[in-house]
Amino acid sequence: MMFLGELEEVLELTDMAEFQKCMVPLFRRIASCLNSSHFQVAERALFLWNNEHLFDMISQNRQVILPIIYPALERNTRWHWNQSVLNVTLNVKKMFLDMDERLLLACQNNFQAEEEKRAATEERRRLMWEQLERNAAAACHPHPVITTTDSSFPSPPSSTPLVAPTVT
Repeated sequence: MMFLGELEEVLELTDMAEFQKCMVPLFRRIASCLNSSHFQVAERALFLWNNEHLFDMISQNRQVILPIIYPALERNTRWHWNQSVLNVTLNVKKMFLDMDERLLLACQNNFQAEEEKRAATEERRRLMWEQLERNAAAACHPHPVITTTDSSFPSPPSSTPLVAPTVT
């Protein structure tokens, strides 16, 4: 909270050239604040867009800034627990939509593609772990362990007495 308050005060006095020098790492940090589970931190980060001077600098550099913060905005709209944070996030997304709809849609498509890639990677990882577990189980138990009744093995008739073979 203190960081975001101080940041806003410093950015109020920052000219465009200085802003552009630090905007990439700065908005990476702001994106992590946007996704804070502490609702006051997330809300305070979102309120930076209410500052007219910051809004002007952000809008002039939206081609760089929006791709950095869009994933954080999208995660908030999908998963943030606080209704106020959700509402303010939707307002910020609407600001960007009004500012540059084509850029917002491109960021949205890119986010969706990244999410699909991440889900596919996660699924491959899960399948690989399942295979490793099966291989490890097979190495520990080289002979198959029958855990259920298997109908392919005939069961001895119940009337036949079991007799041990005799050795002569």
